[in-house]
Amino acid sequence: MADITIIGTAHVSQKSIDEVTAAIHEIQPDVVAIELDQGRYLGMKRQLENPSVESVLENKNFNQLLVQWVLAYIQRKIGMDVGVEPGADMKAASQEADQLGIPLALIDRNIGITLNRFWLSMSIFEKMKMFYALATSLAADDLEDGIDIDDMTKDDVVSLAMEEFHKFSPRGAQALIYERDAYMAHHIIQLAERHEKIIAVVGAGHKKGIETYLADPKTLPPLSDLTEMKKGAPWGKVLGGVVIALFALLLLAIAFSGVGLDVLLWALVWWVIVNGTLTFVFTLLAGGHVLSGLVGGLVSPVSSLNPLIAAGWFAALMEAKLRKPKPSDFRAIFDAESFSEMNSIPLFKVVFVAALANVGSTLGTIVYFLVIFPILGIDPTLVVGTGLSNMWAFLTGFFS
Repeated sequence: MADITIIGTAHVSQKSIDEVTAAIHEIQPDVVAIELDQGRYLGMKRQLENPSVESVLENKNFNQLLVQWVLAYIQRKIGMDVGVEPGADMKAASQEADQLGIPLALIDRNIGITLNRFWLSMSIFEKMKMFYALATSLAADDLEDGIDIDDMTKDDVVSLAMEEFHKFSPRGAQALIYERDAYMAHHIIQLAERHEKIIAVVGAGHKKGIETYLADPKTLPPLSDLTEMKKGAPWGKVLGGVVIALFALLLLAIAFSGVGLDVLLWALVWWVIVNGTLTFVFTLLAGGHVLSGLVGGLVSPVSSLNPLIAAGWFAALMEAKLRKPKPSDFRAIFDAESFSEMNSIPLFKVVFVAALANVGSTLGTIVYFLVIFPILGIDPTLVVGTGLSNMWAFLTGFFS
């Protein structure tokens, strides 16, 4: 049976760095396992090639990318405030293993798979709560206020934090924490088949879960279940279909109610105005160019009726054409020392514009159905009731 030492760290703690270095030097393990995947390891060593800007625009995963960048910024901000580089614990483990000639094992799941499963597993309500939490974190002047970094590795503090995160987002916690506990436990068990002494350096939040699986490997879910990319439910298409149906029904009800052609035309005009204006405003709130706002605003009335396109995509394309983001922007985003600095980087701006323009377009659709009858000055119960009744009489008479 292999001798396995699990070290739970805080990624921005000098105490954790010292503990990791001392343990590797003292135990002299056969292998050092760290909580990184290949991509993040190469990124840490500045050996990872940045993806092309075109690939970002083609994938259209603007919300997932924005969440990843903001989470990384918050961790980096805490690290800067306490004088420790985020991920310094993993870097220290890597450097110490290299100096002692000890093999290094990367045991964490690919970040792309984790983000995919994290994002698609959460409900709309959980996503809204997460965006609100991220926004308030970015607005805070002192992100580490009231936090003792060294306390973040204590069992009671870690357990409380995991419990709170589970309450905040049960599905998100499953993908971001518990699945990765199982994934890393699988790889540690594989290492134990070839090595006698193993040190695994992982975030403190993963330590207990990994140790539980190592104590009873039979409880581990199959590795294949943890590495499958999820496909999103077609809720966007369903919602788009509902919006189209409601909009068509509204226009038909107005047309058959007898209130006049001018009311019907104004209903169409206000659809364009409400959708276009809110998309334009939210694009500008993201710091986007006026032309990007105009493009998004013009597309929004159409995209709101077509689940296959989004106003934010077109606003992003215009923003990219104007800002001309470069592959080097990826590194600049991860090196930014403030949100304002990050928001000034062209590529971040493009993604931020896309996300907020889509929010504006969605909000425009909701607002339209809430305000259209007061704007038109007509009684909705009378118009809809009379319109549907007349339409039904017309259809039955036509087909009889």
